[in-house]
Amino acid sequence: MMSGGLAVLCLLLLHTGVQGFGLLPGNSLNHLEITERAILNATVQVCRALAQAEGTDFTFPAQPFTVKGVAVACGAQQSSKSFHKAITFIILRNVRVDIRHALNASFHFDEEMFVQGRKIITEGIQAVKASNKQENFEAARQKLGEILHPLQDFYSHSNWVELGNKFPNTNLIRSDTSIGNIADESRATCRNCVGDDCRNNILEDIIQDKILTSGYFSIVPLFATKPKGKCSHGGAIDQTSTIDPEGGINKDTFSSSHGHLHTEAANMAIAASSELLEDIRGAAGDRPFLQMLGISKGSSKALCFVIDTTKSMSDDIETVRNVASSIINSQVGTENEPSVYILVPFNDPGFGPLIRTTDPQVFKDALNSLTATGGGDEEELSLSGLQLALTAAPTSSDIFVFTDAPAKDKHLKSTVIALIERTQTVVNFMITGSTVLNRRRQRDHKQQHSKIAASDVQLYRDLAQASGGQAIEVTKSELPAATSIITESSSSSLVTLLQAARSPGKADNFSFVVDETVTKLTVYITGWSFTFTLISPTGESQQSTDTTGSLISASQSVGNFQTLQLNTQVGQWEMRMVSTNPYTLKVIGQSPIDFLFDFVEASQGPFTGFDVLDTRPRAGVNGSLLVSLTGSDSATVTEVALVESSGSGEVKGVVEPQANGNFLVRVDRIPSVEFVVRVKGQDSSDTPGASTIVFQRQSPINFRASNLTITADSNSILVPGTPFSVPFSVMTMGIGGNVTIRATNNRLFDSTSPASLFLETGNSVNSTVTLSAPLNTPSGTDFTLTIEAEAPGGEDTNYVVLRFSVVNTVTDFTEPVCQLLSLQSNCSNNCSLSMWELSVRVTDGAEGTGVDRVSLRQGNGSLNTSLDAGNENITLVSYRASCCSADVELLVVDRVGNVGSCVYTPREGSTAAVSMSTKVSHSPLLCLSMVVLGLHVLNWASSDSISKL
Repeated sequence: MMSGGLAVLCLLLLHTGVQGFGLLPGNSLNHLEITERAILNATVQVCRALAQAEGTDFTFPAQPFTVKGVAVACGAQQSSKSFHKAITFIILRNVRVDIRHALNASFHFDEEMFVQGRKIITEGIQAVKASNKQENFEAARQKLGEILHPLQDFYSHSNWVELGNKFPNTNLIRSDTSIGNIADESRATCRNCVGDDCRNNILEDIIQDKILTSGYFSIVPLFATKPKGKCSHGGAIDQTSTIDPEGGINKDTFSSSHGHLHTEAANMAIAASSELLEDIRGAAGDRPFLQMLGISKGSSKALCFVIDTTKSMSDDIETVRNVASSIINSQVGTENEPSVYILVPFNDPGFGPLIRTTDPQVFKDALNSLTATGGGDEEELSLSGLQLALTAAPTSSDIFVFTDAPAKDKHLKSTVIALIERTQTVVNFMITGSTVLNRRRQRDHKQQHSKIAASDVQLYRDLAQASGGQAIEVTKSELPAATSIITESSSSSLVTLLQAARSPGKADNFSFVVDETVTKLTVYITGWSFTFTLISPTGESQQSTDTTGSLISASQSVGNFQTLQLNTQVGQWEMRMVSTNPYTLKVIGQSPIDFLFDFVEASQGPFTGFDVLDTRPRAGVNGSLLVSLTGSDSATVTEVALVESSGSGEVKGVVEPQANGNFLVRVDRIPSVEFVVRVKGQDSSDTPGASTIVFQRQSPINFRASNLTITADSNSILVPGTPFSVPFSVMTMGIGGNVTIRATNNRLFDSTSPASLFLETGNSVNSTVTLSAPLNTPSGTDFTLTIEAEAPGGEDTNYVVLRFSVVNTVTDFTEPVCQLLSLQSNCSNNCSLSMWELSVRVTDGAEGTGVDRVSLRQGNGSLNTSLDAGNENITLVSYRASCCSADVELLVVDRVGNVGSCVYTPREGSTAAVSMSTKVSHSPLLCLSMVVLGLHVLNWASSDSISKL
């Protein structure tokens, strides 16, 4: 039962939105803002709870909450970029619903599709919880964005607000309860609006009887229809709004039919989104919940190794063990501690298993268990191992591949490049035993056996260059010296200032800009027989042969890899390279300021907006990017250019500032050759007298465009043992003919797809990939499906990368319950001198899946749990605390993520307790915590991304 005071607080929250964040007239709010604010408030709430549990101070971020401010408050400055990226990903998946499912009433709770809409939400929640349990956070974020959209639409499109409800409809996130009293199909719900005034168009008996309804919607006049007497969505685009009864009831904006209730609907949507996030948090636990949102205790970077385990690699494996131990020992507990450790072994005929863990000791043990054996035919499954790592590592990771053998699975090259582009992951190859290296050692009278021919090494060079990584060729004895790059890459604040390649080699001049925020300025060069001249912003120069100059503080050369540590100077630097051999040049540093971006395309559907591309952009025509800056709340973008990777050509875009710190960039032509994205900007501090910082950043990843277009869309949840179809279409604006089709998935699930499709220029062809997951696939397993199309001649390819979740059918919708066994209390007026303790039995019922976890939501005592010796479906809980900590709340979670809570309080001088064992009812608690946190009220639909919610 909610107390009167708490109810008043919730009413204050939902009616006023808390001081400082009220809505200005005409300033409607959208899905983007609603979602971001709910996530930021939920994150602050979790970080505050963790701080209290750990006995540390927590300082609330300044209002309005920002990504950077919340990351700092959570002590996760190093995670600011990944936090921003996770929120952006969730938001874009939310917005996509309006583009991909614009006319599907179930996704918007239109046409009284309440049961169908809730099914989308609850099945999605099950998928999110299952994915989090398997630590597949990317899949969890994807589905979370998709289900937040219909949940938010419910409050704008239904009459929930008009019925006088003051709190969200909790039953929308539960499968085993009633949504409400839904209007029968034959029951009239609306009357005509009076002119443009629709304030009273819902019938009185609908309001009095608390009948739930929503508006009908259609954009095609020929098919516009609705049952007699039913409400319409409303608005100029809705063709049903001119059918009796005329008008509408949506609250999408202030100018909507029921725009006078827009504020209430928007606030309710924020509260409902927060309630859903709270349920997911309870099932996952606080730390995993933050990981889903891109926040880790230390660095957001993964430590990811893909290792050849054939017999000749024994020395290399030992080197990897040593460097991993060094990183772990020096970084655990620091801001640079990796967020996750990933290991993928490979040889022939196998690869894997994938080891992914947040426990550094488990990672060490996995490395120590590797044995170097086999490798008779020299070629190994290196690309299969790399593919598995690319699909498992967090986006924007650095992966290190160790091998001394050529790839046996060269056919996966285009698939790996597709995954590199989609995940924006940097891949570095540590190659021992190349023929190029061997010839050079022979000239120096140092013999060394070689396994990799020059043509095979080129494959690794191509992949490294595509990702902005290095293909480092060294002897086995030199490998330990070359691994310094691994330590340098582990910082979350690593930024790229310049990335370039020349193949064939030629003399060229390169410039890069260093700003005041950049530290640890480093240059990487790979190649053979090159010279350079480095020129500082002051005009001072230093030759590659000069070891005493003042610009380079340290230099290391090993194999084909040279590292330069520069003495940082602010301004424009120049590097003049001279070589006839292929080479790569990369300049990095550490800075909080960086950028994120996605290629987007204008919606082809009935509503204006932009959708993120899952494929390569189309070559030679105009295109768009969505750019955002990280690490600063005051930085702005001044220029974005697409720069040719192996030349000097560039295409500059027109920058259009958007809401929430985003920038839409329109270019009149996407290059037909490989290119990188370069961003320039400035950051003006509010500090009096502070100068404006001018900065430049570049994407390390090389991107390609295509004349092929490939699209695919499917339900992202797959049931084990059930055939699953993914329809896709391919179109070419280039040469027609037989287009090769390749469909691969990282789990090697059985699949069927066409080998080729015949295309005519300008026409599209539809087809399907069918696959199935084995019955024993664990719920929460995710997998990626890459569908590739290759034009005749092989000169042009495109792809679409889709991520799916395998989720077992859930039949348990009931949360675990608590039964008090005993409570002993001897509390006195001096609470510090007395203790209290209790024993509780937690069960999940005869038909339940079993208790998965019992944890403290409130309380500072000691908690112990154990399984009942006679029944593994029963968990015994004991709790002991000081009487100064008089309340305890147990969070009880079953194996499919149903969450319950049990609250106990000792009575002074007695053995009785006030106890409560209920399903989680988040709204009252969330309303209180949001008021305390200063919930920011947000608008609904004003941006180009959404025109109909």
